[in-house]
Amino acid sequence: MNITTTIDGTTARISPSGELDFDTLPPLRATVDALPPHVTDLQWDLGGTVFMDVTGLNFLFAPGPHDSAPGRRTTVTGLNRQPLWLLLLASEVRPTGFDLSRLIPDTPPTDVRPAAF
Repeated sequence: MNITTTIDGTTARISPSGELDFDTLPPLRATVDALPPHVTDLQWDLGGTVFMDVTGLNFLFAPGPHDSAPGRRTTVTGLNRQPLWLLLLASEVRPTGFDLSRLIPDTPPTDVRPAAF
């Protein structure tokens, strides 16, 4: 896995290339741990990630000991087909546990439905 990190002010953009799974989790955690404490916005650019398993899914949603800044805002961009499918499936099965509007800000909450015409 190749991981690129770009920091601009209080925003960090992490771009992993390869698979986001159990085996690649340690370098991803190390990358997040290495972020300066002043970073308040973390953007995962998954354009180079073609596969994500449930480990990656939980990593994106669950703050853990790897996140030294619990108030940090985390978003995801550049989703390829399979990672997007996994996120959509997880949010459909457990909408409160996998709230896409938190990771993908342009996603309307699941309880919002368009008005009937």
